[in-house]
Amino acid sequence: MLIDDGLELLDDAECARLLSEGEVGRVGITVSGLPVILPVNYVFVDGAVIFRTGEGTKLHAASERAVIAFEVDGYDTRRHLGWSVLAIGRAETVDDPDDRVHLEHSGVAPWTAGPRDVYVRLSPEMLTGRRIVRLP
Repeated sequence: MLIDDGLELLDDAECARLLSEGEVGRVGITVSGLPVILPVNYVFVDGAVIFRTGEGTKLHAASERAVIAFEVDGYDTRRHLGWSVLAIGRAETVDDPDDRVHLEHSGVAPWTAGPRDVYVRLSPEMLTGRRIVRLP
């Protein structure tokens, strides 16, 4: 749906499509009452954002089933075009052995060294997206 001045609101299907095509996004969590935004590589599987982590702030948020935000975007700085998708929901660690086996084949693998063997799942409770479009 196009609203004013070239801003298009994206429906859930388009948000899911864009999430499924991405590889890197940002996780927003709260640490000591302050917002923290961290990049992660991810996959979008079965309607959920999945990333891997080790000890630290992201794992702590998932262990506490904290509400987190996840954002992914794409843009063209020359033509001033772009889009963004925001997913908000509770983080959870994936502990079920069958789910973990399924995710082992999802293609999400840590880019950094060190143990990142915990899968975190964000099943969006709120999913929104926007696209800046060129008006005729």
